Amino acid sequence: MTDTASAETTGAVTPAAVVPGAVTGGVRTLLRLEGFALFAGMTLLYGVWDGLWWIYAILFFVPDLSFAAYLAGPRFGAMIYNAAHSYLAPMTMMTFGFSTAEPLILSIAMIWLAHIGFDRMLGYGLKYAAGFGFTHMGRIGKKS
Repeated sequence: MTDTASAETTGAVTPAAVVPGAVTGGVRTLLRLEGFALFAGMTLLYGVWDGLWWIYAILFFVPDLSFAAYLAGPRFGAMIYNAAHSYLAPMTMMTFGFSTAEPLILSIAMIWLAHIGFDRMLGYGLKYAAGFGFTHMGRIGKKS
């Protein structure tokens, strides 16, 4: 049985099971370009929206505070980090903000999406429970 197959049947997540599933080549480049488009688009929209740039600067890196969850272990850390770096919550916020015409909600959603796009542009993806460096966009950090 392969490392990937054994990890799937036992529920264990090992680095060997993670690396083969990461994107490479042109698909990785496309995901990074999509990240750039999201970052640039949301930042431009925030500017057109006449958002306050000091608020943008303060809130832009707030999602990265989620990495502190790794202090409780890699599985919990990945779960919290992924929740803060998935499109689900900010897109829900944006939809709610548009439907209720709430400018603060829309501003937070734009900044949050810009942050996610920035991370993807740099190659930081959603995390696997194997550790912070194992992402859906490939291995990041020191390759020990």
